[in-house]
Amino acid sequence: MPRKISFIVNPISGLNDKSQVLSAIGKHLDFSIYQPEVLFTSRPMEAEDLARECRGEVVVAVGGDGTVNEVARGLVGTCKTLGIVPCGSGDGLALHLGISRSPEQAIRTINQGEAVSIDVARMNGEPFFCTAGFGLDARVSMEFARSTRRGLPRYISLAWEEWKQHSLADYRISSAKGELWAGKAVFVTVANANQWGNQARIAPMASLRDGLLDVVVVNPFSTLEIPDLATRLMTGRAPTSKHFLHFSGSQFHISRNGSGAVHYDGSPFDAGTEFDLEVQPGILRVIVPHSKAGHI
Repeated sequence: MPRKISFIVNPISGLNDKSQVLSAIGKHLDFSIYQPEVLFTSRPMEAEDLARECRGEVVVAVGGDGTVNEVARGLVGTCKTLGIVPCGSGDGLALHLGISRSPEQAIRTINQGEAVSIDVARMNGEPFFCTAGFGLDARVSMEFARSTRRGLPRYISLAWEEWKQHSLADYRISSAKGELWAGKAVFVTVANANQWGNQARIAPMASLRDGLLDVVVVNPFSTLEIPDLATRLMTGRAPTSKHFLHFSGSQFHISRNGSGAVHYDGSPFDAGTEFDLEVQPGILRVIVPHSKAGHI
């Protein structure tokens, strides 16, 4: 008897057109394994409700990191397994997991891959699965969410505009063992997975199965240093920068001297000054390629 599988499609994520994904489901899904249904979202946060209520034993998020976040939130604490067909602007969690951005390959992973348990992070009780952040990257995420244009070039353009007018915040980071660091930073990233998206690996040391969060602080740097820092980021060598600080642990408290933008999994919002962060080990199952199952 084929297993029930539900595809939850965000029709406005990424470049919007999902016809290639729908075609790939029809052509490449193994119907001897799965009996599919396709559900479309029509409003924010609907994907979480659909994931929790749908009939699929496997629930596939078709969209970007925001869609993945919503679907995964609906699966935490259930017996359902997450699948991902990435088609967003960044696709950070999928890329960390080794899931192809080709719809055909992503469907083949769902057919042939392996279900593994991964950690879930929380910020002030709210779950996230890839990264959360404060500072410059959160403000860029806010402007990107407001923009009618998508894609990496638009993100880079907005990042440059934000950089030209950015201001530094004061942060204080502590763990159960006491204060770790205090000072000014361009941004602070809390990583469950290793990247923001598009292979920009802000925390290349991060693992989704180690029961730890990786907190990355990037200290002030000059405009002239941006090309070097960008190269390190895209080649997985961000920790080699002198501006990079790294802390690892299962619980953190982060405070800052003023309210403003925050994001988790690329979804921005305005928030206050105090943040509790923790990780819950191995409470979400997700399908990944066999070749990645042992080292995510």
